Amino acid sequence: MRRWLDNMQPLGAFLLRLVLGVTMVYHGWNKVVPAGGFHHSHPFAAIDRWGHTVAGMGLPYWLGYISALTEFLGGFLLIFGLLTRFAAFMIACDMFVALVKVEAPHGYASSQYPLALFVIALMLLFYGAGAAAMDRRIGFA
Repeated sequence: MRRWLDNMQPLGAFLLRLVLGVTMVYHGWNKVVPAGGFHHSHPFAAIDRWGHTVAGMGLPYWLGYISALTEFLGGFLLIFGLLTRFAAFMIACDMFVALVKVEAPHGYASSQYPLALFVIALMLLFYGAGAAAMDRRIGFA
């Protein structure tokens, strides 16, 4: 039984990679894509608004851009298993900041979700992409 479970580890990493990737794209979408699409007069309105939100937390404005792009593009990288460890590292940093600056002051009940995402990102950073990853095809795994 143990041998069979050990053989399933790449599948487990694959599932965690997909879940974290889809979650990050979902949460990053509204931070990058403006309501109504990019055809408005200010195509960067959403990411600019997120930059101001981050600046309101006492962090540099430009970290809002890094955060939004990490969630959006990093999520896509995880879905495809491309540059998995780099994307996982960036997402872990993003979730750590979310834990410390946003959720921790509200207690443990509020911080469970970002904590779970943080730990999933750490697992992917330490373990790698798992099965069906582009990293394996191009020699990064």
